[in-house]
Amino acid sequence: MGEVVNAIVAVAVIIIIFRWATSGSSSANDERRSAPTALGFRPKHVTQEMVNQIHAMFPDIPPDNIRFDLLRTGSVELTSNKILERGFLEPPPPAYYNIYPRTESAAPRPSTTSRSASNSTDYSMKELSLIERYHLHERVTASPAETMEAGGKAKWEDTPEKREASLRERKAQMILAARQRMLAQQQKENEG
Repeated sequence: MGEVVNAIVAVAVIIIIFRWATSGSSSANDERRSAPTALGFRPKHVTQEMVNQIHAMFPDIPPDNIRFDLLRTGSVELTSNKILERGFLEPPPPAYYNIYPRTESAAPRPSTTSRSASNSTDYSMKELSLIERYHLHERVTASPAETMEAGGKAKWEDTPEKREASLRERKAQMILAARQRMLAQQQKENEG
């Protein structure tokens, strides 16, 4: 009986020593083990090029949201489709920032040649009103009877230039109509 107890104690000591020796082996293993448990899924391999590619297509989506979704999907196409379907990506949970700390060097904004020099800074554009952004100052001063109501079907134009001009005009009409509704609502609130 004494030999059985000695054998059980020896096996228990060996197991404890083995666990102790393997648990503190490397912090990389701990990070790999903690990422799936902290995030709730096994992260896929994501490169900065993948994040930059999506950020170039959708500059309004924060890079952390893009990286978090790429960690889930592992695919630029799936993440792009999700943005196109929903219009946004959900923000990462707080545990994400423990594993992947924020970097101040965000992805560089893509430079497009189609934008004019006055519209080159996206940060200043967010502070402008729609009237200023689309240069509708002269149309705002027109009487409400002169501004057309937005809506209806657009006629399909023959050339891409005419289609673009038609789209710009419909966008301007929508902005002006929304402004008229907002002014009418504010006037109602001030009277009442």
